[in-house]
Amino acid sequence: MIHFTKMHGVGNDYIYVNTMKYHVTDPSEAAHRWSDRHKGIGADGLVLIGSATDADFSMRIFNADGSEAMMCGNASRCIGKYLYERGLTDKTVVRLQTLSGIKTLQLHICDNKVESVTVDMLEPITTDQSLFVSAQGLPAGTFVSMGNPHYVIFTDDIDQVATRGPLLECHPSFPQRCNIEFARIDDDSTIRVRVWERGSGITMACGTGACATAVAAALTHRAGRQANIVMDGGTLSVEWRPDNHVYLTGPAEFVFDGEILNP
Repeated sequence: MIHFTKMHGVGNDYIYVNTMKYHVTDPSEAAHRWSDRHKGIGADGLVLIGSATDADFSMRIFNADGSEAMMCGNASRCIGKYLYERGLTDKTVVRLQTLSGIKTLQLHICDNKVESVTVDMLEPITTDQSLFVSAQGLPAGTFVSMGNPHYVIFTDDIDQVATRGPLLECHPSFPQRCNIEFARIDDDSTIRVRVWERGSGITMACGTGACATAVAAALTHRAGRQANIVMDGGTLSVEWRPDNHVYLTGPAEFVFDGEILNP
């Protein structure tokens, strides 16, 4: 039996397993099976918390379809809360090893509880080809990598995520598939976003997607370098600071604990 914890960051929910205590035999199959909202636990994917050689702890994340992702901002915040409140660390600054580098988590504590977490998401990756124009059916948008690849489309019709998201995820321009954001500028510091996550579909929120959207808005002079990103599940705060690092702040919540068989 595997002990798991269900957590969410503004509705972006994952299944968390402490692999320092429990070994998940096949994480890809487990993510695919356990994430099923009708026949499993129900989640956007599976997160494995482990030890690390060059950081305090490590994170691996698997999407609902079993594919492995490089990074997740919401999941990393949840890990910060999990580590502190479950007594695995007493640090309020935690270094987390991910496939996209070591992220620093700043835990904001009140009454011995983690109220929110700020994640240093490091530098966004943009190139001269970051600003795309329509080609081969790809709508004009901005490509930004925050460890995971994102394509941000600014539009008033953000609800097209349901119909266009799955098509754009697998567009030939993205041979490794891509996360797709549909973003509407409400004012110079508020952006309403809906997201189609690679490997998971529509999710209530996406931390790397929020960061990519804020960077894309700043690059295209639609907003400043600080923005509130309003997603289906809640609001995340993003700041692109002078050090060129992007900082993501938001809450993390426990949902429930349970046990399940290894797949």
